[in-house]
Amino acid sequence: MDINSAPSNLATAIRQKALSLGFTACGYASVADVPDAVMQRWQEWISQGKHDTMSYMERYAAVRHNPQELLSGAQSVISLALNYYPEQKLPPQNPRLAYYAYGADYHEVMKEKMQQLVAYIQSIATCDCRICCDTAPIFERYWATQAGIGFVGRNSCLILPGQGSYFFLGEILTTLHLPAAQPLENACGDCRRCIDACPVKAICDDRTIDARRCISCQTIENRGDISPEVAAKLGRRVYGCDTCQEVCPHNLHAKPTKVVAFQPREALQTLTYKKMRELTREEFSAIFRQSAVKRAKYEGLMRNLSYLDARLFEE
Repeated sequence: MDINSAPSNLATAIRQKALSLGFTACGYASVADVPDAVMQRWQEWISQGKHDTMSYMERYAAVRHNPQELLSGAQSVISLALNYYPEQKLPPQNPRLAYYAYGADYHEVMKEKMQQLVAYIQSIATCDCRICCDTAPIFERYWATQAGIGFVGRNSCLILPGQGSYFFLGEILTTLHLPAAQPLENACGDCRRCIDACPVKAICDDRTIDARRCISCQTIENRGDISPEVAAKLGRRVYGCDTCQEVCPHNLHAKPTKVVAFQPREALQTLTYKKMRELTREEFSAIFRQSAVKRAKYEGLMRNLSYLDARLFEE
């Protein structure tokens, strides 16, 4: 098979390879300017300060508008989804981390699989490719919707029909022309369970998130103090929050990931609140080596713990 093969044959071969590598979904979208309505919505989110301290979200408008700014001559976006829903969950009395942070850093796992896919693509077709895995300023959920693998729910998460939202997303920009899918329509209907369940009311009616209130953002991205209103709602959470996904009907039939690297690391099984609070920097680095938790840094984790009910440290 080579560049002269029919685009449909290439698309089928690439999708089959992606699934064999463990990806749950693989779809294609044609590179084009992102619609003005999408750009305006992003700009309004920024101007309203809903991105909070994530100043990097303000940058690279031209790249967000068209991925060809990242890869000259790009014709297609290959959108990929990788399941991270854990087969085994941490004991309920343990410090609560978002499911995605149970195991290895998803950036490394995703990149390795995507690199293997790119190697395969370039073995069957002459083309340029660029990998994006939460490392490039493109609208991941927009392109996933355009590629037909999911739709954006009220909680701003991408939802794969029949499979839920516990997925990491990644994109491969390529100069290959691949047949584009039909974008999926939203299927939330009148359901507002995520909005009603959010402990800090961070989910806005326009399907955006106010990061100033979001527990996930505040415990991970925020480097300063957490507001009293949010701190009072942390409950048992020390890193991230899954509430809006846990109540989502689309996740009722979520299937556990087959990626071993995403299962809870052994050290977390016996890590109590008291032990976590007493961690040294060296112990933190050892336990959370190659973990997404390192995003919050040692200082961030200790800060999060400082807001929790003192009774948790007596369990």
